[in-house]
Amino acid sequence: MEFTPVLHSEWLKIRTLRSLLGGLAGVLLATSLFSALAAADSDGADFDPLFSVFFGVSFGQIAAIAFGTTAVSSEFRGGALRVTLAAVPRRGRWFAAKAVAIAVPVLVVGLFAGCVSVVVGRAVLGAKADGLTFGEELRGVVGCGVYLTLMALLAAGVTALLRSGVATLSILIPFLLIVSFVIGDMSGTVADVLPDRAGQVVLHETWDGALGPWTGLAVTGLWAGVALLAGAWSVRRRDA
Repeated sequence: MEFTPVLHSEWLKIRTLRSLLGGLAGVLLATSLFSALAAADSDGADFDPLFSVFFGVSFGQIAAIAFGTTAVSSEFRGGALRVTLAAVPRRGRWFAAKAVAIAVPVLVVGLFAGCVSVVVGRAVLGAKADGLTFGEELRGVVGCGVYLTLMALLAAGVTALLRSGVATLSILIPFLLIVSFVIGDMSGTVADVLPDRAGQVVLHETWDGALGPWTGLAVTGLWAGVALLAGAWSVRRRDA
């Protein structure tokens, strides 16, 4: 089977599963809502107006991870993967289609969430946002969409490797909420290359670490790429 019909079938799966549509809605709502709340409570010497506008990404990424995890873990329930591979024997092609079907809607929703965050954040911040330039806001919007997409793909790869949505969420969510937060202030160390810390540099107006906005996203992309390669290896080598 050619790639296009495989991609179409994977998109149909995502479009018809309510949990996945709910995950996409969660990406938009969490990112926009928590960005507005953060902008409303923005003070202090280390105030960063751009990050205040996009602070909700820290919560939107949880929904993006849940989306990527659910999209892949649903294949390992009830023998669904065996049926899928009977129709698409080339496992690598199927997994590539699955990754694209995950990435595209998250990217679209992430970009839209970024636009909403800018509009709402600037309205809430008022004069505090006057120093932001159009280029910084555009970087934040693009970075928001790309970052959320990479986190969803990271989750998809880990889920394919572990073959369990519960195991994936049990690893990634505590990592983002606890481990990364605890060592997040250790700038200049291994904390700078953690997938979330590196990728979120693009959402800051200024930064102190070794990574810049786009190199940080590249590091997150490397994490996602490694996870996808590991997931593809698992899909190709292990029994359905």
